[in-house]
Amino acid sequence: MYRFLLTPRWWGINAFVALAIPFCIFMGTWQLGRFEDRVDTHQAAERRPDAANQGAAPLDDLLPVDKDTSGRHAMASGRYGKQFLVPGRELDGERGSYVLTLLRTDGGKALPVVRGWLPTGAKAPAAPVGEVTVTGALQASETQSSDGVRTAGGLPSGQLGMISAASLVNLVPDDVYDGWITLSTAPEGMRPVPAAAPQGSGLDLKAFQNLGYTLEWFAFAGFVLFMWFRFVRREAEAAKDEALGLDPA
Repeated sequence: MYRFLLTPRWWGINAFVALAIPFCIFMGTWQLGRFEDRVDTHQAAERRPDAANQGAAPLDDLLPVDKDTSGRHAMASGRYGKQFLVPGRELDGERGSYVLTLLRTDGGKALPVVRGWLPTGAKAPAAPVGEVTVTGALQASETQSSDGVRTAGGLPSGQLGMISAASLVNLVPDDVYDGWITLSTAPEGMRPVPAAAPQGSGLDLKAFQNLGYTLEWFAFAGFVLFMWFRFVRREAEAAKDEALGLDPA
């Protein structure tokens, strides 16, 4: 009754099932591993001392920015130079702009400093003149996936869509640090921009997407196996009916 399993058509079906099920299990296991990695990273971030409560350190001692140094208070000295607005940024449910001023440090490189946040339409105050020392929370350069980033272009002169060395390198003559700081205390007329948690350090939507994909891949494996048994059973019943002389119609 099951000799049909040795026909060329069923050899193809069996080969597909034999490959599909391990592939689905492998992909589901891989997605589960990604979810577990995010959980471990989140737990490690919770055990790590609060970056805001650690003492300020020289900027160069905290570079490059990673999950351990992101949020740490960094100190840098220099003179303020060119200033930009970063529009479309929300703070406490209001839309406005970050005021980003480049600090030309004593080492000759430019450090992007977010001095504060302004509501839409407000005028940004001028930066202090002369040598200054700033202290703020260190942040990694933004990417296209960062919240509030605008990559479509079309911004007027003096505005930026993304805070990163890549977006500033063609706008200023100096080399730009791959990172930026946000001041803990904003000048009068502005509000301080809180430091953001490092990307990938929390149980965000992407983490639960990995978990959802895990369930989907395991469900696909179960579905393939279920359909194979169903087709085998239907074919076996048809072969049995034929052997008994019953009309398949």
